[in-house]
Amino acid sequence: MALHFKDFGLDGQYLQAVEQLGFREPTPIQQSVIPLLLDGNDVIGQAQTGTGKTAAFVLPLLQQIRTGRGFIQALILAPTRELTIQIAKEIERIAKFSPIKIVTVYGGQSYDVQIRELKKGTDIVVATTGRLIDLIHKKVIKLDQVQFLVLDEADEMLEMGFVEDIEEILKNLPNVEQKALFSATMPKTVRALADKYMVHPQEIMINPSNETLDEIDQRCYFVRNEKKYTTLLKVLEMDEVQSALIFVRTKQRAQDLADDLLADGYSARAMHGDLSQKQREVTLMSFRKHQITLMVATDVAARGLDIKNVSHVFNYDMPADPEDYIHRIGRTGRAGRKGSAVTFFTKKEGRMLNQIESFSHQKIQEFAVPSQAEIQAKRDAAFLQKLTDQIKHGDMKHEQILVEQLMEMDHEAMDIAAAAIRLARSNESPISEAKHQKESNVATDGISRSRHSESKFDEPVKMNSRATYKNPFSDYHIHEQENGMVCVKMNLGKKQGIRPGDVVGTITGETGVPGKTIGKIHIFNDHTLVDISENHVQKILKNSNGQYKLRGVPVRLTKAN
Repeated sequence: MALHFKDFGLDGQYLQAVEQLGFREPTPIQQSVIPLLLDGNDVIGQAQTGTGKTAAFVLPLLQQIRTGRGFIQALILAPTRELTIQIAKEIERIAKFSPIKIVTVYGGQSYDVQIRELKKGTDIVVATTGRLIDLIHKKVIKLDQVQFLVLDEADEMLEMGFVEDIEEILKNLPNVEQKALFSATMPKTVRALADKYMVHPQEIMINPSNETLDEIDQRCYFVRNEKKYTTLLKVLEMDEVQSALIFVRTKQRAQDLADDLLADGYSARAMHGDLSQKQREVTLMSFRKHQITLMVATDVAARGLDIKNVSHVFNYDMPADPEDYIHRIGRTGRAGRKGSAVTFFTKKEGRMLNQIESFSHQKIQEFAVPSQAEIQAKRDAAFLQKLTDQIKHGDMKHEQILVEQLMEMDHEAMDIAAAAIRLARSNESPISEAKHQKESNVATDGISRSRHSESKFDEPVKMNSRATYKNPFSDYHIHEQENGMVCVKMNLGKKQGIRPGDVVGTITGETGVPGKTIGKIHIFNDHTLVDISENHVQKILKNSNGQYKLRGVPVRLTKAN
């Protein structure tokens, strides 16, 4: 096994780039795959995101390609536009000292731009299948001289129904000498594709339980479906969540959950297949920049995304199989950082939880849903810390004078302090009454598994909730703005199908302000009212004069009367 990249016999220009990128030593998949590809073998690699698999196939490709030949020598296929762009960027970083040219081909970008780049000549094409087939049919791309083919996230491509597209592309590759297939999981469909098109492939499997789980705190909560949202809110309040991915089963569920979280004061956005490319890019960039804290995603939408520094992964809905679980939670606990994986499961899903533990060889500790008392204690501790800091470092001469005046009015010091605390915490949302019910040794399809008690809330907990007040005479009275906020009117509403996530995404994406500057949102039939931090309102108004669109309509924001 190679201990250093120089042991692979790579050209100096690539070794120099690798060193500048901070690659200290090859990861296990790089140690296994790079020599096999350099020796000309077909390779099947099973590894999760974050194991270094992109560099594992990029370095051998670059080493074997010869520049100046005037035709495409290598083709890399990926399931999503985001992964296509990510792979191309990785190639550019490693090939920074070489003249190798790369072109990306994917939907959502102008055909003219891609055709123009292809006509200039390129050595490597990184593509999604649909756009590539379109260009093949337009006869503007020739693949007959391609020698190297890579299928990345093959399981995802087949799950998305791209098998016919892949087979059509393979028919246009008569001179391929080497094929590499990488997949996070290895279902029968991927195995069948490999058996049909690969020649004596060498198989490498990097055990995900050893590679990605060591730094992840895994825990689970037994909850009924109708209590998942309440449980999520409680865990979000109890945990220190800097950045979280929340996985759900369907596109509609992702959008609905993101909208609910946004309405409850959390900086959240959805990531799913119904979003336009522009919306996906804006959401992803906002998440990377920590302008939004929570991204609610389907497995398909989140596959292959390059996201760093994720503190939490929530399995709001259980994954389809154990390998998907490993792939999901592998997005946290990277680069030596600790991460948390939180899974919600119902009675019917107890067997799947056991299968995940068996597959990963790790126990997932079960916890009781945080109680009312625990949440109150957490809030109290945070408030007391703020008070302590203020006492230690604050200039409170004016406030002390007020206290003296109150004491001269025969008020006790204890009563004054208690009243001040009550006022200071008046904006905290109430904690719903909890009902506890024991759930132990619950049978799940013949499997018995001990359960902790489950906290049950009659109503969702409204942390940072945005209260609305109905007044039959004025929309503006319904939307009573918060302190430090300015109410702004948007010229779109329910008639245009606007959701809270659209409002936040449009404002943050087009003006660059962080999501936390946006407060209460109230959507009416023909307009929307939104609170903006007074520190950012001028910037937002200045850049909202109809120069960008939402639902095809130019967006205009004006200060509400």
